[in-house]
Amino acid sequence: MHVQTWPEPATRQASVLATDWLLFSVAGFVVALLVWGLIAFASARWRRTQDDLEPPQFRSNSPLEVAWTAVPLLLVCCLFYFAYEAEARVDAVSEHPNLIVRVNAYRWGWQFTYAGGPVVGGSTHSPVLSSPVAPPPELVLPVNRTTRIELTSSDVTHSFWVPDFLFKRDAIPGQMTSFDLEPNRLGSFPGRCAQFCGFDHAYMTFSVRVVSPDEFAAWFRRAAKS
Repeated sequence: MHVQTWPEPATRQASVLATDWLLFSVAGFVVALLVWGLIAFASARWRRTQDDLEPPQFRSNSPLEVAWTAVPLLLVCCLFYFAYEAEARVDAVSEHPNLIVRVNAYRWGWQFTYAGGPVVGGSTHSPVLSSPVAPPPELVLPVNRTTRIELTSSDVTHSFWVPDFLFKRDAIPGQMTSFDLEPNRLGSFPGRCAQFCGFDHAYMTFSVRVVSPDEFAAWFRRAAKS
């Protein structure tokens, strides 16, 4: 069983977020080392001895107090700036996407409508039989091409989540949410609804298959005729 310990980005947008995660992780580790080091230093430098009832006492240290206020504030401001920049790049949409897919979420399935092409989707679960009846619907995308996703819901709030894309966006009834995905790794990636939406929420899954542009064009033609 493969256990993923660090994000393996599958889209250009995910690579931006993974870099931001790395920055925050390094900053957090450096702060942790500093705190642990200061604790160890204080424990060794001012430990109580048999001759002392208590370590030396001092009331204030202005340079130190300014430092421990200014440095964390500067660090937080820098992290906020880089996080804001990363979110702006992830949320940016192209004026001329290569493909547009309207995604409709419903209890308990997904429908993918390709602009000028096929409509695919369905539910993996039967509310009557309470058992799986079909494989998860599949969203097919071309690699290294910009796909505009127009996301909505026809009943309650759902959530479009693909872990390998490091991306999650709510599907809200009566509201269209648009975002771009640019897959840069071939393969099949699981997706699911990440917003609890009712009894069969756990079965509301789908997959994203990323293929070459030529393979996508061939699939698009076949699916449009079926």
